[in-house]
Amino acid sequence: MKFAFISPGANVELSSTEKSKVIGSWPPLGMLYIATLLRDDGVEVTLLDQAAEGYTIEAAARWACKQRPDALGFSALASSGKTAARIAEKVKQNNPDLPIVFGNYYATFNDRRILAKYPQVDIVVRGEGEETSRELAQTLDKGQPLKKVEGITFREKSEIISTPPRPLIKDIDSLPIPDRQLLSAKYHSNVLGAIGAPRKFTTILSSRGCPYHCRFCGCQRIVNGIWRPRSVEATFEELQMLAGQGYKQFLFVDDSLTLNRKRIIELCRRITQEKLDIEWICEGRVNHASYELMRSVAEAGCKIIYFGIESANQRILDYYQKQITPQQSRKAVKTARRAGVDIIVGSFIVGAPTETREEIERTLRFAQEVPLDIPQYNILGVFPGMAIWDEFKANGYLTRELESQYWEMGVAVSNLHPHTVPYSEIKKLIRHYYRQFFIQRPSFLLTQLARTVRSFFRMTVVKENLSRIGSIRRGWKEFVSIDASE
Repeated sequence: MKFAFISPGANVELSSTEKSKVIGSWPPLGMLYIATLLRDDGVEVTLLDQAAEGYTIEAAARWACKQRPDALGFSALASSGKTAARIAEKVKQNNPDLPIVFGNYYATFNDRRILAKYPQVDIVVRGEGEETSRELAQTLDKGQPLKKVEGITFREKSEIISTPPRPLIKDIDSLPIPDRQLLSAKYHSNVLGAIGAPRKFTTILSSRGCPYHCRFCGCQRIVNGIWRPRSVEATFEELQMLAGQGYKQFLFVDDSLTLNRKRIIELCRRITQEKLDIEWICEGRVNHASYELMRSVAEAGCKIIYFGIESANQRILDYYQKQITPQQSRKAVKTARRAGVDIIVGSFIVGAPTETREEIERTLRFAQEVPLDIPQYNILGVFPGMAIWDEFKANGYLTRELESQYWEMGVAVSNLHPHTVPYSEIKKLIRHYYRQFFIQRPSFLLTQLARTVRSFFRMTVVKENLSRIGSIRRGWKEFVSIDASE
């Protein structure tokens, strides 16, 4: 049995800014987990990260055909699902009997839509993919009925069939350590043409899931709001192994890394005690940002932390069900700064239903009122799987016609809701406040210069990007003038 996997590049409809945010910048860790598990079961596996390798759709299809697999899997998001379908179509032209499988968030919430629209797709894996892919590979290899496999949706003649959902994996430590050597691409967390991690870089997972129920996030529906941590020992051993392989910089992809303060402080203690020469990036909730925790992560090598601040308006935060306050955000940023984290990024979402222009501007200004290094402004979009998508369907803002138009790539709330600031106006506001934040504040620029001179991490990043000024300027120009939507 041979299983080939492709992490597809961005849909052609996306702007280059959107394409540069994530796709091809980080190793496809979920795909690596599945491939490693199958390989350990004796399945031959091959992987391609299309964007990271710079393959065209035609080249990716040729790669897949050259592998001569018994099944071909795609890990697709809303930003890459159409590309996956186009590659699959070209592969099917040469091998019409090859089973083609889609998985990940986009596939989970659009399983029947994908199978109805794309005849080249045969099977959709819903939710967590490891155990389902393992059973699917065994079933395909033995030629057994697909109905026995939990957690899939598939086409049988003209009928689309969904099997019962598969229970979540309880013990994350039972999964194998993903084999990064299965991918040949080199990753540096590229954003807007700039390298964010110049040393040998990869991603790592220390927990799965999130107990919160933010209305703009569909991930919690996949995991039923359940958070499952890996043990400190297992996470540290993976870090130690990867450091021995030369990896120096990491991104923790956890949705809720800082949920258990005691666990993360213990992990940081091990990193510090064993003197691992590593630097890392993570996300954190502002209501978890105690000084003890922030100081622990800073001492253990955390160089960049992302806080989901979202809004400066409590009314909007309550609508999002974020369960934080602007005061907590202000305090968290100051605490992380005092604790010694090098770069603090704040993520903001504007354009919520009924959010006024004044509320949007209050949020955009808030980024300047707290000591952030980088703000990320996003225009609220809705996708299948989000609570807001379901709300819009129930309230008539998403008719069947509109749903059929937007299910694949989502749509900005401001293009649907009659009482939201127009999309074009929100973009102009974002452009204005980005320029104001980065260009029109001399004191901020001087402060950033001083912080850079004192930080080896910052100086390394600056030095690495000096030769990339042209591409960075092009990326920045588009970022502040064209699109900042999700």
